[in-house]
Amino acid sequence: MTQPRVDGDKSAVTCPVRDFNYTDYKPAGTWFGIYDKFAEESPIYRNEFGPGFFTAVTYEGILEILQHPETFSNSVVTPLDPDPQVKWIPEMLDGAEHAQWRRQLAPLFAPKTTEKLEEKMRHRAGELIDDILAKNTGKCDLIADFAQRFPTTIFLELMGLPVDELDQFTEWEDAIMHSTIADMEERNRVAGATMMAVMGRFSTIIAERRVTPQDDIISKALEFRIDGEPVSDADLLSFCLLMFMAGLDTVSVTLGWSFYHLANHPEDRAEIIVNPDLIPSAVEEFLRAFAIIVPARKVVTDTVVQGCPMKAGDMINFPLSAANRDEAAFHEAAKVDIYRTGNNHVAFGAGPHRCLGSHLARRELRIALEEWHKRIPNYRITPGTELVETGAQIGLTSLPLEWDPA
Repeated sequence: MTQPRVDGDKSAVTCPVRDFNYTDYKPAGTWFGIYDKFAEESPIYRNEFGPGFFTAVTYEGILEILQHPETFSNSVVTPLDPDPQVKWIPEMLDGAEHAQWRRQLAPLFAPKTTEKLEEKMRHRAGELIDDILAKNTGKCDLIADFAQRFPTTIFLELMGLPVDELDQFTEWEDAIMHSTIADMEERNRVAGATMMAVMGRFSTIIAERRVTPQDDIISKALEFRIDGEPVSDADLLSFCLLMFMAGLDTVSVTLGWSFYHLANHPEDRAEIIVNPDLIPSAVEEFLRAFAIIVPARKVVTDTVVQGCPMKAGDMINFPLSAANRDEAAFHEAAKVDIYRTGNNHVAFGAGPHRCLGSHLARRELRIALEEWHKRIPNYRITPGTELVETGAQIGLTSLPLEWDPA
């Protein structure tokens, strides 16, 4: 860490300064531990990596940012790109436009709506696990063979896409979110080309639904009105891109961390097997302890957050895991306690941009854990496994598991 930053001609110290490439850092432990250490030194620091930005790492500061969209614009997704060319809808909208989209989308993700999907989700999860068991090898890559495939099948059905496109969408997801290409320039080139392929597929679906609507989210979105006008194809495409990015990866990555914990803590695994009613509580704790998203905002007006002055145009990001692992907000915050009560985590954000898909995600996570542990109650991480994480969205690229086959 360098010397604290002095803001312009002011004599007062603002916050510590780092030069930290969070997109390509390889921590010795987990990413969550890295942010824990940062929080011990300062609630906010200035990162000189790339164009430069701030990072908030405490519950208090992160909640303040989430709850004040009039000061912190949602028009960005990464602090490295203050003027993005692509607009994900409704995540990257502010004010009245965001409110209109959210109001019309809310019924599609309400608890009663997701409840109707329970049987279908359970069937899909069971099919995937049974396919793994049918190989009778006593091993799998939890991420590739189950955690990615399960939420992706649900996503395809919600969007009205054939489930037989599962492999293609999984391949696209990997290229964008979990690339192992070492060269950053080449990685970005591949990700850009992949995003174009995704956009092309959704453009075709939007055109088809305008001619022949079906009972899916895209068809329902065709009926939305924003400022009294029908939604354009361009905005529908931006909405589909958000659904692709958020709907596929968040649940799969959270499942990876959940199984990582349960494989390493057989006592917790035994508890949820004996008492499946404990699984919803366990899900909330996994969401809290392993919050994967690192959102960003653009400062709209000059402000001060926890003593740190910021100017209009400044960028700030904030790992939600840092808020959820703050000792000031949670007792023994670094400990995973599946019996934890009063779990007011912010894994889904807070304020007007709180994740619309939270009810769907919770149900997917619960069903995945229930169906897996009915069939494969005892498992372990394959000895010698070297876990690889990604930092922009904190997740495991693979999780090899093994068990004694029947």
